[in-house]
Amino acid sequence: MLPARLRSLLFAPAVRPDLVAKMPATGADLIAIDLEDATPVIAKADAHASLPDLMASVSGQIAVSVRVNDPTTEWFDDDVAALPDGLAAIVVPKVETVEGLDRVAAALAHHGRADVPVVAGIETALGVADARLTLAHPAVGAAYFGAEDFIADMGGVRTASNHEVHMARSQVALAARLADVPALDQVVADFRDGDRSRREGEEARAMGFGGKLCIHPSQVIIANDVFTPSPEDLDRAHRLLEAYERASAEGLAAIDFEGEMVDEPVARQARRLLSLAD
Repeated sequence: MLPARLRSLLFAPAVRPDLVAKMPATGADLIAIDLEDATPVIAKADAHASLPDLMASVSGQIAVSVRVNDPTTEWFDDDVAALPDGLAAIVVPKVETVEGLDRVAAALAHHGRADVPVVAGIETALGVADARLTLAHPAVGAAYFGAEDFIADMGGVRTASNHEVHMARSQVALAARLADVPALDQVVADFRDGDRSRREGEEARAMGFGGKLCIHPSQVIIANDVFTPSPEDLDRAHRLLEAYERASAEGLAAIDFEGEMVDEPVARQARRLLSLAD
């Protein structure tokens, strides 16, 4: 089962047991043992064999997922067959079609993992275009947007401005909202750039994302902070709702609260903020 809040998803290579063992101390809401990009082709079979030991090193300390190779690859079936017990989720990259998710669901059921939710990676042109269909699939429990693979698929150029992925990020956030699943924003490849991680996190939160992909523990700290409402935010939301509800009881549909016009949409945002704290 996925964690109730998903502010940070931290990846570690399946070929690095030393890093996996340290992941519970990072404070990530969910970790992913990565069989895909971070595990070279020559090491994939060894990674499958090591999964039980990797799981044992972190079991009971943190919510654990495994990122498999996408269903069109030769490694997918062996990835699913090797999944250990106790997983919170399976992370599936490059999700593009409902049929592909059907295959994932069938493979999970075949190996007795039908109850394991899918974190769907939306990171290709087709994946973004059809995200509203795929994220509504019953197997999907959460989603993420992968900017690097998306731009590679588009033949574009990745920039620090994020202008080139703004539409795609927005579309994934929208599709996740319509499917009522939490969405995680793209990774910041330069994990040393804390300012960029924070800036992108704040952008993502404003767009409706609930968390961020992370490749380093320092990014987890930033993501958890950005996607957790501050005490000041919560206090203001409480006071705003109290004032709005008093006015509503008196028949008013809009009020002036500390210089801001507050009506039902603004009140709904405040309620959502408080629900995040809960």
